[in-house]
Amino acid sequence: MSKLDEKITTYQEEAKQLGLDLPADFIAKVTKGLGPSIYNKDAETIACSQPSELETVKKNFLQKKLGLTEDDATLDAAIKEVCEKMGSGNKSKKRALFYALLAKRFGKESVYA
Repeated sequence: MSKLDEKITTYQEEAKQLGLDLPADFIAKVTKGLGPSIYNKDAETIACSQPSELETVKKNFLQKKLGLTEDDATLDAAIKEVCEKMGSGNKSKKRALFYALLAKRFGKESVYA
């Protein structure tokens, strides 16, 4: 099993444990889309307690990658919703799952088709 396959399997298992309604194949596509960042412990996770990181998610992922044009309040609310969905006690929210939830929330799964 490749390192990528191991990461995908880990993320799929974590999604089940957290009760996230994400298809396994979609998790795999988002994970592949993140490239080598998934192998860097800091880049692999999202800290909902860091406003600068959440701003980066909004600008680089929601606006650039997904092409969203909603106002900041709408995007910020979606990010907060995903933070809560992944659990306030979960200190290592995996970026692949976080992005997958956001893409699903805005109906942008086709970006990973």
